[in-house]
Amino acid sequence: MNLGSSVEIITEWDIVAARQLGRNEAKQVGFGTVDQARITTAISELARNIYLYAGKGKIEIERITEAGLFGIKIIASDEGPGIPDLRKVMEDGFTTSGGLGAGMPGVKRLMDEFKVISEPGEGTTIITTKWLH
Repeated sequence: MNLGSSVEIITEWDIVAARQLGRNEAKQVGFGTVDQARITTAISELARNIYLYAGKGKIEIERITEAGLFGIKIIASDEGPGIPDLRKVMEDGFTTSGGLGAGMPGVKRLMDEFKVISEPGEGTTIITTKWLH
C-alpha cells in the first residue's frame, strides 16, 4: 500500500509546504515528535537543495508498508545540473551555498535508507526512507 502526495518546489514557500506535508504524513503513520522532526529536517534539506541548485523539482512523500513495517519514503527529484562529485557532496561539512544545513550526510544520518541517482546535465533523484520502529 503506497499512499502519497507531492509538492512542486519552485519558491522558498514550497520548502515550507513540503515540510508541513512531511510532518502531517509522519504523524499519520505514527511517528513520534522526534522522528517527525528528523523527517521534516530531511525534507527541508532536500527541498532547499532543489530550490538552490536545480531551480525547480518535486518532493514526493509516500506512506509505505513492507514486511509488516510501516514507514515513510521521500523522493526528491529535479532536472537540474546533477551532482558532479557525489563523494565530495557526501563529506561532512561540505557546502557550496555557505549554508549551515545538515547537507546530504545529515539527511543520510536522519533517515534509515538513502540512495542518490544523479546524472550530470540530467538531474538528481534522492530516495530516502524512515521506518517506524
